[in-house]
Amino acid sequence: MSAGLPSRSSDRRQLREERRRRRRRVVWISAAAAAALVLLVGGGVTAAVLMNQDNGQPETTASTPKPAEPVVFEDDVPATAQGAEPCTQVKVLASLENSEMVTKLAEGYNAQPRDIDGNCVNVVVTKDKSGLAAEDAAANFKNLAEDERPIVWIPDASSWLSVARYSGGGASVPKAAESIGYSDIVLAMPKSLATAIGWDQTRPTWDDIFSSADDENLWTDLGHPEWGSFKLGKTSPLIASSGEAALLASYGSAAGSVADLTADQIEDEKITDEVRQHELSTSHYMATPEHFLWHARQAADNGSVADFLSAVIVDEKSVWDYNRGITSRDGVNRIESTPPAEPLVPIYPSDGYYIADNPGAVLSGPWVDETEKAAGADFIRFARTSQGQQIVRDTGYRDLNGGLSPIVQSVGLLGDPTENGGLPFPSQRVVIAAHDAFPDVRKRAQLLFLVDVSGSMDEPIATGETKLAAAKDAITEALGHFSAGDNLGLAAFSSVDDGPITPGNVSPVQDIGDTRPDFLRALGSLQPIEFTPLYAAVDTFAHEQAANFQPDRINAIVLLSDGKNETMGPTIDANQMIENLKALHHDTPVLIFTLAYGADADVATLQSISSATGAHYYDATDPTKVSDVLGDLVTSF
Repeated sequence: MSAGLPSRSSDRRQLREERRRRRRRVVWISAAAAAALVLLVGGGVTAAVLMNQDNGQPETTASTPKPAEPVVFEDDVPATAQGAEPCTQVKVLASLENSEMVTKLAEGYNAQPRDIDGNCVNVVVTKDKSGLAAEDAAANFKNLAEDERPIVWIPDASSWLSVARYSGGGASVPKAAESIGYSDIVLAMPKSLATAIGWDQTRPTWDDIFSSADDENLWTDLGHPEWGSFKLGKTSPLIASSGEAALLASYGSAAGSVADLTADQIEDEKITDEVRQHELSTSHYMATPEHFLWHARQAADNGSVADFLSAVIVDEKSVWDYNRGITSRDGVNRIESTPPAEPLVPIYPSDGYYIADNPGAVLSGPWVDETEKAAGADFIRFARTSQGQQIVRDTGYRDLNGGLSPIVQSVGLLGDPTENGGLPFPSQRVVIAAHDAFPDVRKRAQLLFLVDVSGSMDEPIATGETKLAAAKDAITEALGHFSAGDNLGLAAFSSVDDGPITPGNVSPVQDIGDTRPDFLRALGSLQPIEFTPLYAAVDTFAHEQAANFQPDRINAIVLLSDGKNETMGPTIDANQMIENLKALHHDTPVLIFTLAYGADADVATLQSISSATGAHYYDATDPTKVSDVLGDLVTSF
């Protein structure tokens, strides 16, 4: 917890008990109401365009979008003949969440002849996490060569335009942009869990949701002790729109109105303290919705999805993907399989839910010439035509009138587009206030960095550093994500001949606010040794972390390894290690995030370790990318 919070522990216990009493009243009322058939109410949207406010301008607050005249979708009018080559290349930067839609739109646009200022046009799509793309946009994409910078940016929500402009991107990022399609951000639950609590019939408020997540006895009270505690999944609000929506809804719930949330309320300590309480119910944070849903499917295939999550805040499109058997371990590569035995049900909170509006922003940086700008605008025009909107619907999104493809609505169990309740993301000042508040209110970490120091870590990589030196730099950089109140420690593993694990614990798991210098000194002292007792190290340190389990923290290990298990004498084998991890996970769930470092890393084993603990695997098999990969990993905290 943050400095000063322990003095408020009694107030927080009282708050928790009051919320539990309030939640129980709601659950039994909801259960009684569920006996009568009530149609599931859904997430309609309008074609209203979010106008974000710049820093320093008067604050506006979110309000429910008002019904507008339906948008008339004009037919696309391609050029009568293809323009001359070389074609103007329009690079479009999409979010991981909406990249399928944007790619299909690009294919549709490129399939017809185009002529902008006498030249043909070729649209090329790249993708990145929303928060990382906003950081790049804030720096006017100076990290990229000019010919690689995007002409059009389509984040999945307009809030990222606000973030980029506030952080320095005003020279190239427009204040607002036309939406090309919508996806409501909802609470997704396994169907059996939604039925048990009655939310498949009676829409809860956000306060009901957070109160339920805060009640450790919820499923036991409802006759399902086998489901354990309520596990609420959220993405990081600094990385994904669904995480932003979750944090804003948490503040709005604590303040009394999601629709009318203000920056002053976010800065109010009493409201903030309740949000801190909300965050304690978070199992851990992940970078994208795909990360959560991949793990949910793994849990479902291995027994019960309830072993991994009770509910997760995601966009509707992700629910549709999951229900049709599409998941992704990394948010980039899709895995297609049969639909899950139990679908997810989208829950639309009765006091409003945010809309991912996918704005098509044509950038105006010095690298964008007038022809490129015109071609980018023409692509956005196409996305809003009848042909473009058909692609929007076919790829799982709502069109500009809120309409859905019938098959998408049926498979995704998505809400009726005629219903209202969708909210635009609030003004820039509110969004930035929430971003600034997150480091203080997030659930704190109980984290051990576990580093392979086998002899192979002395090998050089393309940068000229050794693997170990680059890993040390990456860990040092990753420490910047953590602050006072996070408990961090460091251990390393190797062995000499058939000796014990060495050097073992070199910096105990303690408040990094007090121990950062000691941690860094211990990190700097690590040297490559000899063998790689991977299985024994994982088993040993997982048990140690479990023995010191802290229920109000994210208990985890970050394991970095560059090779396969190699010892001179016998140790625990891989199967027993995995079985031990699974057994620990039921009682004291220590998440083990694994990072494969270099081409010789045992990817399959590292993936099985992370999967057994409900954590995530990260790929740094290109060791020059270890800092970026580890930086991505620590967004889980």
